[in-house]
This record gives sequence, structure tokens and C-alpha cells, in this order.
Amino acid sequence: MFRTSNPALRSSIFEKEHAVDVSDTMTVQGAAIKTGFLLVLLVAAAAYIWSSFIAARGSVAGLEQAKIIEASGTAFASISVWMFGGLIIGFILALVTIFVPGVSMFTTPVYAICEGLFLGGLSSYMEVIYPGIVMQAVGITFGVLLVLLAAYSTGLVKVTNKFRLGVIAATGAIALIYFVSIIFSFFGIRFPFINDAGPIGILFSLFVVVIASLNLVLDFDFIERAAASGAKKYMEWYAAFGLLVTLVWLYIEILRLLSKLRSRR
Repeated sequence: MFRTSNPALRSSIFEKEHAVDVSDTMTVQGAAIKTGFLLVLLVAAAAYIWSSFIAARGSVAGLEQAKIIEASGTAFASISVWMFGGLIIGFILALVTIFVPGVSMFTTPVYAICEGLFLGGLSSYMEVIYPGIVMQAVGITFGVLLVLLAAYSTGLVKVTNKFRLGVIAATGAIALIYFVSIIFSFFGIRFPFINDAGPIGILFSLFVVVIASLNLVLDFDFIERAAASGAKKYMEWYAAFGLLVTLVWLYIEILRLLSKLRSRR
């Protein structure tokens, strides 16, 4: 049985979607190519928002940090519609894709663009506060992806039942903490360790980054097993979507961790 903590790559999807014609069978290479294509769309959308932010802010050469932040706030307001629009539409598309995987070839590229709009806005905002943080986060994210892919491909990291259960349990616990913190925030109650830069907050973020990274290993294993089981060709899009979901989560958590570390300087 396939098991993963990624809700997009749940076992029931691949168990139902088996191909009859061999030429219509999902392959790992096909999923990898589509993942690369989605990343290109995401980066292009993020770059568009980033450039729009820079253009709206104008030149900040010679300005004091306070003036730079003020100008950046105005520029951020000009892209906020794109950013939050991408977040909302992307969330809706993600739900549609999860429950109706047959449309993934249509929804997933649009989802990647929407996530790019959101991440582009978030990244531009974080870059103003912590210059250089975005390139660090991007580098670490892709570094983790490549290292874990190599480790998995060479058999250095093996996915056992205990490994799966541990990652799934940890991911579920993190999701529950985030969900409860959102609910409590409506009543003015905060969970300091989630966003604060104290030792506990940094350890929590480090833990989340590790778990998000390990989810990539589960995704690799799940996609490989799904291809071996004879899933339909269009499920390559669905698999790429699931992997993209994990990468976006990992990037955001790395960005959060780096911001905590930078704020302590």
C-alpha cells in the first residue's frame, strides 16, 4: 500500500487510476519533466511579481532603511492583490485537483502560476526586511531537493514502514498545531514558538524544515511506486502537483527559519 503524508498523493488516487494501455502508463521520467515545467512556471510568475515590486518601489539608492521600508510598503500594497489573489485561487485549485485528479493536467499549471504570484510577493517583502534572504532560501530549498533525490536514488535513504509512519505522524502534528494556532489567533491567543525568534521558536522551525524535507523522500518513493503500479499517464501531472506542494511548503518554512535567525543578529 502507498502511504505518504502529502494529501495530494494519497493512496486511493493511484489505486483507482490504473492504465490499461501500456503507452498510457505513468512514468517517473514523465513526472519529473512535468515537475520541472511547473517549477519554470512558478519561478516566472514569482519573477514577474518581484520585478513589479521593484518597479513600484523605484530607486532606493542612498535612502535610509526607514525610508526604504516606507517605499517598500507602498510598493507591496500595489502587488498585494496579485499575491493574495494567487494564494486564494491556488488554494481552490489545489482542492479541485486533489478531489478531481482527472483535471490535473489543466489545473496544475495554473496552480503553479498562482503559487508563484504568492511566493513572489512574500519573497519581495522578506527581502526588504532581510536583504539576501531569498537567494539563501531558494538555494537551500533546491539544495535539499537535490541532496535527498540523490540519497534516495542511490539507496542511501530507504523508505521503510517505520519511516513513513514517523514522517506522517510528525506532519500531522505540525498541521494540527498550525490549524489550532490559526483558530486561537481569532481570539487574540498566540503561540509564540511558531513565529518568535527565541530558542524554542528556532528549534520548532528547524524541526518543521526537517519534516518538510523528509516529505520529499516520501513523495519520491510514492511516485516511483505509483509508476510501477501502472497508473494512468495523466497522473504524472498529479504527481508533479503533489511534489510541488511539498517544495512550496519547504521553501516557506526555510524562509521562516532564516528570518528568525537573521532577526537575532
